[in-house]
Amino acid sequence: MSKKTRMTKQRKAILEVLKDTNIHPTADWIYEQVKEEIPNISLGTIYRNLNVLAEIGEIMILDYGSTYSRFDGVPENHYHFQCSECEGVFDLDVSHKEDLNQLVEEKTEFAVEDHRLEFYGYCPNCQ
Repeated sequence: MSKKTRMTKQRKAILEVLKDTNIHPTADWIYEQVKEEIPNISLGTIYRNLNVLAEIGEIMILDYGSTYSRFDGVPENHYHFQCSECEGVFDLDVSHKEDLNQLVEEKTEFAVEDHRLEFYGYCPNCQ
């Protein structure tokens, strides 16, 4: 975290909520959880602080092109699966990040810094 960006009480509470779940929640869900600890917090404060936490690399914003984003407390690049039925988002334990970067560099003239890969289909409960 940079010296210019403090870890406020609100940011700390949001980060703790995200670190304690693996459901990749929406801002509304995070708001309901944080509100239990900080009753007077507003949804706008949640959104502003989620953006700050993403900008400083503490969390990831998962934007699937829907009307709402989901948030991930694991800021390192990793793969996700989104269920087309329940819209759940799940982490995938697949570790071929470097292999894919190298493959693209070998097959093209691009210099890859990073990539994002998502899978879509049906989770075990919705199949």
